[in-house]
Amino acid sequence: MDKEIFICHNCPMTRTMASIGTKWKPIIIYSLGLKTLRFGVLHAKMGLISKKVLTAQLRELEEDGIVKRQVFDEIPQRVEYALTESGKELLPILNMLTLWNKKHLERKTNYVTK
Repeated sequence: MDKEIFICHNCPMTRTMASIGTKWKPIIIYSLGLKTLRFGVLHAKMGLISKKVLTAQLRELEEDGIVKRQVFDEIPQRVEYALTESGKELLPILNMLTLWNKKHLERKTNYVTK
């Protein structure tokens, strides 16, 4: 999908969803929270995502200015990811979504997480 079509769109929701509207991006943002994490730790924390997909999603989030990537000149090379200030502004919105889920959906499912 060509993201440029959506970025130039007049609708703010369409532009927003072009940046964060995939299956994994909100979860990546939520997982990073206010922490800086190495790739392996982030991957382990997220569980079901493949390394290939995580890498692609992180690259897109970095291009959109939501995630920053820091590479350390070490052997073996160390790479850490953190939210930018713009990315941190999404945290209250994602927290509201989790509260909504707890209020409306948890009681309707067989799996209740507390």
